[in-house]
Formats: sequence, C-alpha cells, structure tokens
Amino acid sequence: MQLYVVFLGTGASWPTVRRNVTSVAIKRGSEVILFDCGEGTQRQIQKSKLSYMQISKIFISHFHGDHFLGLPGLIQTMQLNDRKEPLYIYGPKGIKKIVETAVTLGYFRPSYPIYAIELKSGDKVEGDGYSVSTMRVEHTVPTLAYALEENTRPGRFNKAKALELGVPEGPLFRKLQNGESIKLKDGRIIEPSMVLGPPRPGRRIVFSGDTRPCESLVNFSKYADLLIHDATFLSDLEDTAMEYGHSTALQAAEIAKKANVKQLALFHISPRYA
Repeated sequence: MQLYVVFLGTGASWPTVRRNVTSVAIKRGSEVILFDCGEGTQRQIQKSKLSYMQISKIFISHFHGDHFLGLPGLIQTMQLNDRKEPLYIYGPKGIKKIVETAVTLGYFRPSYPIYAIELKSGDKVEGDGYSVSTMRVEHTVPTLAYALEENTRPGRFNKAKALELGVPEGPLFRKLQNGESIKLKDGRIIEPSMVLGPPRPGRRIVFSGDTRPCESLVNFSKYADLLIHDATFLSDLEDTAMEYGHSTALQAAEIAKKANVKQLALFHISPRYA
C-alpha cells in the first residue's frame, strides 16, 4: 500500500506568505490522517492533491492556536460537502471542550458524527492496518507526540516465481500479495509463502509536536522511517528555544541521529526565518 506524507504547514505561531502554520497529512491508501490543524489548513488541503473528505482522524498535539484553529472551518466545510462518515478527533485532555466549542459556533451544527477522544501518554489508537501511539513531550503546555506505525507487511512478491508456478497475472497476484492462498484451475493450492519473501516491518512515522529536545523522544523515535521534529529556531537562539519549549534545527538533528531514524523533516519554523 502506498503511503504519502504531505506537509500542509511547517511554520510556527502565525501564517506567513511562504509558510502556513502546522499541519501534516499522511495519506495511506484512500485514508488521510491529519496531525495538527492550524488555521488555513483546509486551504492548504485544497492546494494539494488530497481530499478533506478522506480525512478519517485528526490528531492534535496541544492547544496553542497555531495547531488547532483550523478545526472549525474544516469541520464546517466537510458539512457543506455532505459528509456522512464519522470524524474522529484526538488530543490531550481538553480536546472534547475544544471540539464542542468548534461545532457550536454561530448557527452551524454538523449533521455527521464527530467523536472527540482525549488521550494520555502511552495510549494507542488502532486503525485499519496501523496504529497511532502517544508520548508526552516537553513543551510549556501538555503536548503529545504521535507515532503512526503500520502492522507487519507481507514480504516482497516474487513475480517470476509466481509465473513459474503457473499463476496467471491479474487478480490472483493481488490475492497472494495480500497473504491469501489461491487455487489454480488444475487444483493446485498456491500458498503466499511460496511467492513472498520474509515479512517486512511496517513503516513508522513520528510527529514530535512542539518540544524541547528530550531523551524520551529519542526512544520513542528509534529506527523510525521519518521523524518530523520541532525546529523553531537556529542555534544562536538556543536559550530562547529552551525558554519557550522548542528545539533548534541542530538539536532536532541530534535527536534524529541518536534515534537512528532514516529521514528527518524539520517543521514549526519561526516566522523570523520565513
């Protein structure tokens, strides 16, 4: 299954001409999972190739405005486009009140189900073929980091071996790739293990939220395929970063190196640089 990470906003505090405030979308198959939803997020979604109607879950890291003020508009836009599917919104303690306020502003009332679920450090949300786990990080207000991790995936498909065994190209290939046994016209049963390599670990993506550099995040991010980490300031403002519960770009790189992640993406960049 294809997986895309789309950076809808990488700025901090307020939008600038070059950067919107925080929001990251993960598109997995036909499902979109959103991490943070700063103001203007729905416009960024429209500028991307994503559909806001495919958003199933929204995870809010904390309740500074640049991370959640896009919720009311996005919720209403889904309503105006006749959404029927439920929307799940997760966050630290207080998310229920935030969502209740968002859906009672003005005369608007959503007609589709919206569920607000409060999470604490160590909780895990199960999805279709993946899970999202949480960890408290070091910011000035209660903040959660999130890790999306796929379930173990089937091994790589050996097309040449399948053809050698007499499996015709087409739907039977897909069944084997999905871990299903098939029966050929001559009665032979082909097991997935006959054409698949060893199982592969699922991909893991970590979203730090706003945070000072912390060792607990190193452990939480170990061997991740992608770490998306706060990098609000450059190193000359390290003291300012510490005071306001943020990291410098260099500190983010040091965390990524310690965690041995495959890729690092920097976000929450101060408007002074953008």
